[in-house]
Amino acid sequence: MGSRVFFSLLLCTALQLSGCAAYRNYDLELEQTTDQLKTGNPQGALSLLEVHNPGEEKDLLYYFEKGAVLSAAGALPQSQVAWRSAEQMVIQRQDTVESTGTKLLSAMGDHWGSIINDKLRRYDGYDYEKVMLTTQMALNQLAVNDFDGARADIKKTHEREALIARQREQEYARIEEDAKARGVRVHYKDLQGYPVMTLDAPAVIALKNGYQSAFSHYLAGFTYEALGERDLAAPGYRHAIELRPDLPFFEQALRDLDKPRAKADESDVLIIVQSGLAPARSSVRVPYPVRLEDNQVIVANVSFPVMVPDTSTSAFTQMSIDGRKQKLIPVNSITDMSLRTLRDDMPGIIQRTAYRAYLAASVQGTDNRRDPSKASYVTHYDGFEHADTRTWRTLPNLTLVARLHLKKGNHLLSLPNAPGAAPLKIRIDQNHQVIGLRALGDRIYVNGIAFQPALSPESPVSGLE
Repeated sequence: MGSRVFFSLLLCTALQLSGCAAYRNYDLELEQTTDQLKTGNPQGALSLLEVHNPGEEKDLLYYFEKGAVLSAAGALPQSQVAWRSAEQMVIQRQDTVESTGTKLLSAMGDHWGSIINDKLRRYDGYDYEKVMLTTQMALNQLAVNDFDGARADIKKTHEREALIARQREQEYARIEEDAKARGVRVHYKDLQGYPVMTLDAPAVIALKNGYQSAFSHYLAGFTYEALGERDLAAPGYRHAIELRPDLPFFEQALRDLDKPRAKADESDVLIIVQSGLAPARSSVRVPYPVRLEDNQVIVANVSFPVMVPDTSTSAFTQMSIDGRKQKLIPVNSITDMSLRTLRDDMPGIIQRTAYRAYLAASVQGTDNRRDPSKASYVTHYDGFEHADTRTWRTLPNLTLVARLHLKKGNHLLSLPNAPGAAPLKIRIDQNHQVIGLRALGDRIYVNGIAFQPALSPESPVSGLE
């Protein structure tokens, strides 16, 4: 009886501290939001974000998603405001300790959210989301030819990568020690029914980690090169090569660094096409056997997260410039980064889930001893046992690039996934220029001053006040 009472009290305390977090179906909310984007209605997507986040205090994901919707819609200043709010939250959470409520339940043996459900834990963002945040902010700056502003955000990206590297080294060591102390020896490959092959895919294993993006470092190299800082551009290109040695595109940039600049009437143009949506997180039930002190073996049905790739946008590898085909090079995949992150995080997830499984099995074991005639060796269904499915969904999935010299003046650009759309008119007037597009379904979103006609101040997309 004591175990069941303890578990109930713990649940009540957690719910009081967390509000309705456990009941929120974030994946469904964002499916509705992204459906609006796929139909070309960013204002509808923004309205849904507000409906789903009615409280005065907004969470980190709200600012992640809002900034992405506004950026796609071309409302770049408002997008930067939202993303600056997200950035500030990330910085604050790096430096603050756990809340009073978290400490209260930590004293009971573990982080309170982990005891009941990972969904009750405060969402601090995944490492790749934090790194891609400042990368996307830099792209907003480059869309208006603000290379100095982009440089500042790129510097933050490098600093955040270094901080994450230190934090993860310490965290993984602690998790390994705790797992040994508790006797948790389960590996994700041992989980019956879990889709192991997704975490062991060659593209996932090939990544050095889940948060460093070769594209981000290449973008740094291009930005430094445009600013005339070739001594800083070279390390950016080299780091991109180290992270993705399979891409000759990065090596070409380093070789070309010592070549003469483009002609006076030409521009060194980097075209960036981001397509699709970041993968969703879903929950899969897995049987987890627990051996109790009295040698009862009780199977707890626990949940683990799985990634579900987005299929809203057809794959493509080329575009058209002035009627001529131009190859696009895929340089970044959020799906691969998120899978690598999940792969690296699984020891910690298993450890937390094993503790919850032990609590549930202990309750069932107590009931079995009390009334052996009704003994069950499978835990009862627990509506709270569901993996955390929160993640930044409006983050673009694939990033494809092309780099070429174009004559200054007007050009026509088109993508193959929108065959019925008229070619986009772009104006090239800088020595170095970045052209950004986003493909979602059969829609093409463009932003930046290169596109003609430019967005008017009376744009129907409203952002933060």
